[in-house]
Amino acid sequence: MHRNRNLTTSTLAALTALTALSALAACGTETTRDRTGETGVTEAAVPAPPKRKPVRGLPGMPPVLDPEDVYAADRPNKLSPVVKDFPSRVYVPNTESDTVSVIDPKTYEIIETIPVGRQPQHVVPSWDLKTLWVNNNRGHTLTPIDPRTGKAGKPVEVHDPYNLYFTPNGRYAVVMASLDRELVFRDPHTMKTIKTEPVTCYGVNHADFSIDGRYFIVSCEFSGELLKVDTEKMKVVGQQKLPFDGAMPQDVKISPDGKRFYIADMMADGMWVLDGDKFTEPKLLPTGKGTHGLYISRDSREMYVSNRGEGTVSVFDFTQNKLTKKWHLPDGGSPDMGGVSADGKVLWLSGRYDSEVYAIDTRTGTQLARIPVGSGPHGLAVYPQPGRYSLGHTGIFR
Repeated sequence: MHRNRNLTTSTLAALTALTALSALAACGTETTRDRTGETGVTEAAVPAPPKRKPVRGLPGMPPVLDPEDVYAADRPNKLSPVVKDFPSRVYVPNTESDTVSVIDPKTYEIIETIPVGRQPQHVVPSWDLKTLWVNNNRGHTLTPIDPRTGKAGKPVEVHDPYNLYFTPNGRYAVVMASLDRELVFRDPHTMKTIKTEPVTCYGVNHADFSIDGRYFIVSCEFSGELLKVDTEKMKVVGQQKLPFDGAMPQDVKISPDGKRFYIADMMADGMWVLDGDKFTEPKLLPTGKGTHGLYISRDSREMYVSNRGEGTVSVFDFTQNKLTKKWHLPDGGSPDMGGVSADGKVLWLSGRYDSEVYAIDTRTGTQLARIPVGSGPHGLAVYPQPGRYSLGHTGIFR
């Protein structure tokens, strides 16, 4: 009798332990019933990561489509109704020939040469997508081109227009007056001056805007500096010297998630990676000799980086946060500024010191064409491109 009591006690203890183990296992599972009525056990659902809050943009700015991707409107062939009937062309400003070469991207042939003002630097799509502005830097004019007809209009007097941008709400054009050391905010249609913001750095040239459009980062080529500008106040609110002796910052692009800015530097031979919100000291990512232009792929996964000093294009993968490929032009060259075709399959770049233009397959890096143009080709524009509006330069679309 005494032995039986001990057995019963042991059995109860075992049952108790088994029950406790079952309860622990159940903490990570849930019971379900299938369509036949049988019950089963599945793992508990893992909660989805929280989505970022909607972006509170600059007043009057079109809403941000995706807080995780500022380039969400730039998908292949997603053309605005404004430009869907425009013929596809590549417009090449030849700085030493004072002309714009117009290329048919289907045939790789020049179909027209447009005379413009002295030293055209960039061809810039307007905010409303209706006009292409040729920046005649030393001619102190902007030549409008109608992208529907390809015809040039009457030049507009604008002093020292090295480059041209537009605020995300379309309220102002921003002229990068490089030698004048000014950021000039103008009416985006008439180009009448609204406000002039003097700067102490030398050689303001390229820029890009934050995801909310409330500020933009500007590169100062000749003094190796960066500026942070409040868009609404039209005022410089930050300035820093790059930590590289002889730095010459060029093109500027924001990452798809809006968390970083990349600034090409042709003397540091790489890209500076900057936290725009904090505007702390950036870090250098080497890419190649003479790093110059930055262009985003149509799926927002990659960025094409032209290395003008060595005839290559580096490919940076945003998802892996590293350089993954380098394409070499077969006969060398000086790849400079340009853009990506509407379907995303071709990267177009000017050959600054070789009087030519390169068409490069974005899937393989293969050179598709090498087209002779005028002397000193620079900021070419591929047009039209996907997007709702233009922030300027050779085509920054959102």
